[in-house]
Amino acid sequence: MPAKRPPVPLSRERIIDAALHIADGQGLRRLTMRRLGDALQVEAMAIYHHLPRGKEALMDALAEHVTTIEVDSGGQTWQDVARDWARAGRAALLEHPGVLALALTKPPKGMALATIANQVERLREAGLDDPSGAVRTLRAYMFGSVAVEVQRSGWADPDATVAHARVESGEEDFERGLDAVLAGLARPNGM
Repeated sequence: MPAKRPPVPLSRERIIDAALHIADGQGLRRLTMRRLGDALQVEAMAIYHHLPRGKEALMDALAEHVTTIEVDSGGQTWQDVARDWARAGRAALLEHPGVLALALTKPPKGMALATIANQVERLREAGLDDPSGAVRTLRAYMFGSVAVEVQRSGWADPDATVAHARVESGEEDFERGLDAVLAGLARPNGM
């Protein structure tokens, strides 16, 4: 008889991964602490050890996870840096469309806030006059564009059998809009 494997220890990372899997597969409304506990093969109360504020802390953690965009841009110009960051943000949001609503409504906290501050600094170093305004503009464009793409894909329709939240022209549409945003930011008074 083979030896029984010890259970995988519960961790914040495991909880977030399981919650993302549920939210992306079944929708955010179906993400309950009980369902999450079942997916992790633990009692729901065990999750509170890692997330003491419960479901609210879980929602914050999910939003932080998908909006923490770290990019090691090799770009030399502020446009290159901004483009790399916007593309990475789009990819992260489309990877987890189940928590898009949280990303749109939860204020940035923790690592997400730190990466935004880092992005502002990198744009400043690359020579952009108003990097804070540029990051706000880029975030608004990125979130809006992903929301429209998810909507167009039909992913959020409970009766749909859509496998992913992307549409065929999504990347091309995103790049065309990003070009326009960057051109606007390059004008003397920005957008």
